[in-house]
Amino acid sequence: MNGPLRATEKQDQKPDRELTWSWGHGPRSALRPAEAMAPPPLPPLAASTPLLHGEFGSYPARGSRFALTLTPQALHIQRLRPKPEARPRGGLVSLAEVSGCSTLRSRSPSDSAAYFCVYTYPRGRRGGRRRDARTFQVDGGATYEENRAEAQRWAATLTCLLRGLPLPGDGEINLELLPRAPRLLLLVNPYGGRGLAWQWCKNHVLPMIAEAGLSFNLIQTERQNHARELVQGLSLSEWDGIITVSGDGLLYEVLNGLLDRPDWEEAVKTPVGVLPCGSGNALAGAVNQHGGFQQALGLDLLINCSLLLCRGGDCPLDLLSVTLASGARCFSFLSVAWGFVSDVDIQSERFRALGSARFTLGTVLGLAALHTYRGRLSYLPATVEPASSPTGHGLPRAKSELTLVPAPAPPMAHSPLHRSVSDLPLPLPQPQTALTSPGSPEAMPSLALNGGAPELAGDWGGAGDAPLSPDPLLHSPPGTPKVTLLSPITEGVPEVPLPIGQPAPTPDSPVASSAGGPPDHLLPPLGSPLPPGWVTLEGDFVLMLAISPSHLGADLVAAPHARFDDGLVHLFWVRSGISRAALLRLFLAMERGNHFRLGCPQLGYAAARAFRLEPLTPRGVLTVDGEQVEYGPLQAQVHPGLGTLLTGPPGREP
Repeated sequence: MNGPLRATEKQDQKPDRELTWSWGHGPRSALRPAEAMAPPPLPPLAASTPLLHGEFGSYPARGSRFALTLTPQALHIQRLRPKPEARPRGGLVSLAEVSGCSTLRSRSPSDSAAYFCVYTYPRGRRGGRRRDARTFQVDGGATYEENRAEAQRWAATLTCLLRGLPLPGDGEINLELLPRAPRLLLLVNPYGGRGLAWQWCKNHVLPMIAEAGLSFNLIQTERQNHARELVQGLSLSEWDGIITVSGDGLLYEVLNGLLDRPDWEEAVKTPVGVLPCGSGNALAGAVNQHGGFQQALGLDLLINCSLLLCRGGDCPLDLLSVTLASGARCFSFLSVAWGFVSDVDIQSERFRALGSARFTLGTVLGLAALHTYRGRLSYLPATVEPASSPTGHGLPRAKSELTLVPAPAPPMAHSPLHRSVSDLPLPLPQPQTALTSPGSPEAMPSLALNGGAPELAGDWGGAGDAPLSPDPLLHSPPGTPKVTLLSPITEGVPEVPLPIGQPAPTPDSPVASSAGGPPDHLLPPLGSPLPPGWVTLEGDFVLMLAISPSHLGADLVAAPHARFDDGLVHLFWVRSGISRAALLRLFLAMERGNHFRLGCPQLGYAAARAFRLEPLTPRGVLTVDGEQVEYGPLQAQVHPGLGTLLTGPPGREP
């Protein structure tokens, strides 16, 4: 499914009251009886169709009045008094920049107005995003109850638009439209990137998720493969998504852990998402592009991906089954690399404290000591052409140099779950006015939800203004706090975390294999002759790269035409004979996906369904999703749509 969230009824609650989010292909995505009898969906509204219009005051009160118009794509804000604006500054708020909203009330008994707050993250003049909370005074009614109903109508409508819920055809919008919040499990590697992952998570991710009204538990990983062990023991029916707050390595652990389970066929459908706080953020770069945002790095990329997560929406995710020389198998969502790319990836591990700059330094060192490797690459060409690439991205075609003729695991024990948010302190600065998520019976310890960022104190109040307090908005049945411990947790033996800057894996540590997963019906055993129709290339190579999504890094667009669910693995290779300057130009052009325009004769490309790589050089480095694996022959096959990725709604082409 590629689209917004759907509202589905929850079996164990009253059908006319409790709804749940369905994240596409998750464990609870099957149609239920009440859904099967639901009326057909309404036709989509035009982007400029006005849904709500009204006049409101401002908070803090400065005598200003505003006209608000809500359409399916934006919130239009125009100042009416004291002086109308012909071209209002910041008057058009795209919903793509909105994380959530809330309703509030004054603590002054004499104030009959209600308040409606929208949390936005517009782009600044220099391109970065900044948080902006806009609060409006709803005062058109004679009583507080009337004003509160109007504020909730606006908040409910905006929430439906943000999360892709259909609006009723009769225009009657009420709180019953809103299902319960999705339950997300956040896995945070506190030592990701330059050791800033935990700080960024506290200061940016958690407040944004809270502003969106999402329910979550948070677990810090403590060692390599901790996340893999954790997801093996989860009760997945309690979660609507698993989100990794780190680089690409943590998601690799999660996906392979899901495929290790005895119930892997259902487990791998659990939607997964990535919030980039690592040094390698390739998948996040692809998600950012899918959402229609401009290319971003660092904190800007994290905020973009958090906005997309708040919106909901998913799509199928192709996974690559990789069989290693020993017969062990692992699953890749990103890439398999040999040669220059894998050398840079592993040799730059010692510079991990530099964050993403480690790859720049590693590239310079790799160019200085450029190596070539002799090997054999065989692949099964795709039966269909890849999706149309942007104008100018001409793809080189591989020629058949040799066609080969045809020739006549136990489940792993589940490890206990480890520390969760219930015993992890969240030392966020407490704002002067603590706000909780609407409808939440209790707030998360030390964190003010729905706008409780450290800078929130400046959003509310002014001279003579009474402070505001939360006003329940989202329907939340008793006993469902925003942060709740859903799964029983058995505390394991405490592990001492690695110091900041020290990589978890060592260059010689192999990646654990997966015992489950679908069979590779396109691949004969390693060492056996290949079936007819395969193409084989042999010679000296500088690099070989097999990639599934569009990005090799947050700012490296290796396959600009690739999609998450195109059913293809995109093969790239660079033969020997290329100069250092030409190779550098190739990677510089890859920042914009323009490397095919260079017409480099050593660069080759093919879209395939399966491939086999046989290194003929005795020493070298092979990586799967940036993690080093045993050196030797390997082969891989694409399994289309095996996983589910939380991407947010698709955006316009950047």
